[in-house]
Amino acid sequence: MRFIPQSTFSQTVVLIGLLLLANQIVSYFSITHYFITPSYNQINTLVANQVATLLITDVDSLSEKDKDELFQKTGIRFHTETTAMHAGLSSATFYGFMANSVSEQLEDEIEIRIKTGKQYIIWIKPFKDKNTWISIPLVGIGEEELSPLTMYFIVIGGLSVLGGWLFVRRLNRPLQALQGAARKVGRGQFPEPLALEGSTEIVAVTKAFNSMSQNIKQLESDRILMTAGISHDLRTPLTRIRLASEMLPDEQAWVKDGIEHDIDDMNAIIDQFIDYARQDQQENLETRNLNDLIKDLVDAHAIEDSHKINLQLSEIPFLKLRTVGIKRVLENLIENAFKYGSQNIEIITKYLEKEGKVFCAIRDFGQGIEDSQIEMLFNPFAQGDRARGTSGSGLGLAITKRIIESHDGQMTFYNHKDGGLVAGFKLQVHYKPIQRKSKSI
Repeated sequence: MRFIPQSTFSQTVVLIGLLLLANQIVSYFSITHYFITPSYNQINTLVANQVATLLITDVDSLSEKDKDELFQKTGIRFHTETTAMHAGLSSATFYGFMANSVSEQLEDEIEIRIKTGKQYIIWIKPFKDKNTWISIPLVGIGEEELSPLTMYFIVIGGLSVLGGWLFVRRLNRPLQALQGAARKVGRGQFPEPLALEGSTEIVAVTKAFNSMSQNIKQLESDRILMTAGISHDLRTPLTRIRLASEMLPDEQAWVKDGIEHDIDDMNAIIDQFIDYARQDQQENLETRNLNDLIKDLVDAHAIEDSHKINLQLSEIPFLKLRTVGIKRVLENLIENAFKYGSQNIEIITKYLEKEGKVFCAIRDFGQGIEDSQIEMLFNPFAQGDRARGTSGSGLGLAITKRIIESHDGQMTFYNHKDGGLVAGFKLQVHYKPIQRKSKSI
């Protein structure tokens, strides 16, 4: 287990916390040495002087009137052991360091106890007179809920935390913007140049990122333009070849059919190249029901009697989707399942509540493919298991993966334990309204 934080934000917070702790410790000892200790010494001296004055007085010779007058003027009272217990001596705490200081100044042994609360009261007992207790109130101590020292620590600590939070927030804001922009570039989207703010190092990194993003955008534009130009240049001679094949005599009709079939295949491959370059980034996001899109595609496949689709659609939240792109993903996965798997397939949707994602999978009942080849399926121009066929350009699943990743999703392929391949994807849910349950077909 790692106890050292890894992120810059956490490390900065910990650093500020340690500096604050060191500051508080130094402040505590400084205040204790320069303010609290001298104050206690002054209090001990005053108490010692008062006790010395009182000890000179013959308490027994004082009348009740004199004692009342002394109490009215100074708040000092004389008690016996019994009356002292009733007056609060039982709840007072013995203070050895204060007793030692006063005893040292009086050159006599004195017992001192202090009662805290709304008012501080010092209880003093000269050891020579074991039946007498003297109570001296300390006016001004304990009358406030928070001491000045406590208020000092709270204010200093609060200001330090606030300053550290503002500093870390200012430092972290451009990093968060940079992180979000980098994710968009990774999905094939190109945001506007980021504002140059923060420290000089972060500004330098932001400048480099903006330059990199613009260069990648330019490369993507050049690639799309080049792909469109190549497709246009290829279709022109293909059209001439098609026209030339029409002029072949009837006895060579088999040659004509073969040429037209090859031309159709080449046109389909060219369309895939264009789709791969374009990535469908121009389409806007819509709030759609994924189960409804699946039903539309199933209805389109219902015209083929040999194809059978079993739907297992669960209750799932609505999603922000590019409708045409997701339809292309579903169509590609369904076609692959029929072409390379089996004539009967199963489409499943689930809401993974713990992950906050919707899972959609198309399962066939064919031979499946080797686990080692699953990752290769998504590489451009790569083919899967040769037992499942080798026709096409190998761009279908690469296009599918790009579309899903542009939705912040992940592709997931695996062999089912009971046979066949499960090809699916997961899409992130940003809110949780649940649609009505769809019936299985």
